[in-house]
Amino acid sequence: MKPVRFALIVAASLVLIACENKEQAEMPAPYTLTQDAMGRYCGMNVLEHAGPKGQIILEKIPEAIWFSSARDTVAFTMLPDEPKEIAAIYVSDMGKAPSWEEPGADNWVDARKAVFVIDSRLRGGMGAEEAVPFSSEEAAKAFIAKNGGRIVRFTDLPESYILGTGDESDDNAAASGEHDHG
Repeated sequence: MKPVRFALIVAASLVLIACENKEQAEMPAPYTLTQDAMGRYCGMNVLEHAGPKGQIILEKIPEAIWFSSARDTVAFTMLPDEPKEIAAIYVSDMGKAPSWEEPGADNWVDARKAVFVIDSRLRGGMGAEEAVPFSSEEAAKAFIAKNGGRIVRFTDLPESYILGTGDESDDNAAASGEHDHG
């Protein structure tokens, strides 16, 4: 009986490994950021904005949905009216970016595996607070030493930080019934 149990455990382990490898193999590669990339929410050329960018690839649509900021990219995943059949979420790896003004065309990191710095002094694509992504915690800590902030993982990004406008006028807008969706 023990050899049978062992064989079942081995077989189950192999199935899980195969499924995990299949998931990784099915994740589409990121697209190169070009002049043709237009932001989903701002309708502007993504390259016209400083800071990290993002792209989401849906399961049934083989093209990137572009975002002027990493924060907008994450917001897409939180908004109830956006598609949920997401095959991949990529954000600029700012640890490999040439500069804040030039986040890079091909230095993408899987957003679900990235570490993010929030509450830093730098502003993202549309002038709002940014969730600055890195592929390594060491690079994120170096960024914090220069720009302030704190590290959070993708699943721990606060919805209020991502979906808020990122400035003190939020309280005033809420009090007056106005909202800035910029």
